[in-house]
Order: sequence, then C-alpha cells, then structure tokens
Amino acid sequence: MELLRDDLPAREDLPWYVAPVPEFVEDLGLRLVWLVVATNVLGTLFGFYYYGLSPFADGFVWEGSQFALEPLAMWPLVPDSPVATLFIALAFGAWALGRSNEYLTALAFFGCLKLGAWTPFVLLAFQTEFSYTGVLMYNFLFWSHLAMVLQGFVLHRIGDFPVKAVAVAAGWYLLNDVVDYFVPIIGSPHHTLIPAEEITASGVVHTPGPHRIAAAGAVALTVLATFLALATRVEKLEAGIAALDDLR
Repeated sequence: MELLRDDLPAREDLPWYVAPVPEFVEDLGLRLVWLVVATNVLGTLFGFYYYGLSPFADGFVWEGSQFALEPLAMWPLVPDSPVATLFIALAFGAWALGRSNEYLTALAFFGCLKLGAWTPFVLLAFQTEFSYTGVLMYNFLFWSHLAMVLQGFVLHRIGDFPVKAVAVAAGWYLLNDVVDYFVPIIGSPHHTLIPAEEITASGVVHTPGPHRIAAAGAVALTVLATFLALATRVEKLEAGIAALDDLR
C-alpha cells in the first residue's frame, strides 16, 4: 500500500461544469488518497454518532437522537451524510487498491454532491434555528459538507460514469427522497432532522413550510447530480473520441 501515489490517471480535457476543481488540487487528493479515505471514514463515524449511535449510550443509541426516533427498519435510509462519506471512502479505497468500482464511484458522486450541498443549504435556510449548535459546530458542519462537494468533483479521474452505474445511484437517492419527504413507508418522513421542525413525545412534527424547503433542495440536488453524472459520461466519451482523432 503506497502512502503517496505517483501513478495518477491523466486528467481529460473536460468542461468546467463537470470538472471545476483545479488539476493540482485533484492531483493532491489522489496522491494522498489514503489520507482522504481515512478522513472520510472518521467523518462517517462522527456522522453515525451525530445521528445517535454511541458505545456510551444505553442500548448504543442516545435518547432523543434521530436513530432513537426512527423505526429500526428505516435506519439504512436515515444517516444520509455518513453513508455518502462511506461511499466516497470505499470508492477511493477501491481505486487505490487497483479495484475501481463504477457503482461505488457513482454512488459517491451523488452522495457527496447531494448531501454535501444540501446540508449548507438547510444551514443557511434555517440559520436562526441552527444557532443552538454553536459557532464552531455550525461552521464545522457547513465547511466539512462543502468539502464533500469538492471531493465529488474529483471522481471523474477514477471513473467513467457508465449509464448502469448512474441509474443505480440515481435510484438509491431517489428512493431516499421518496421516503424522506413523500412516502415514508414506516412512520413519518425520515429526512435529517432540522430544528425548524418540532420534536414531540409522539415524534417529529413535519411543519409544511420547513419540510417543503428541505424537500425542494433535496430533489433539486438529485436532479442536478443525475444531470452532471450523465454529462460527465458524455464529455468523457467525446474527449476520448477527440483524442483518437488527434492521433490519426
């Protein structure tokens, strides 16, 4: 296992909207891939703790946390950001081991773009209500999630975004949107708690105004991630064709 990689995949000539991160930043992230993996694993662990899992709590779940409020059957669909950071840790780790997986790469792209942008969106939309977190935690949540977006835009270097992989990722995050905001299946909607909605003894009161704002952001970002993933696929194919033409 190389701690510092030099065998980096070439950066294709892609338009800015699918590859907005400067090449030197992409290269740095890929060279320090195991540090990136470790950071995302730590982020995943913190995320599960944030949602309520802890070895120090009775039954390993903090009372009043979101996991404590949600039916056990829905837990896989509740911790959105921790699952996204897990996907990107697995995607980069698989690439670093020479076992790139297009499905992991697509899931990581959708997760990092969608949840990385949705969290700052709701933090700004409900800034007053989030004041309870304190300045340090508020800024940590804001900037760490934006860093997820940055990571997502490096994935074009290790994946080709085939349509089947994009379809799986889009399906997973569309399912998340459905159960989070529209058809919860079990109990009430399962989206990440926002302080603009009240928690009572009977569960979360999904106030229409805040609920719709959070839903609009989530659905819009799922659509955006789908477009950008497919656009990356098209642009990479066109870049490959242009490179072949140049060799003729």
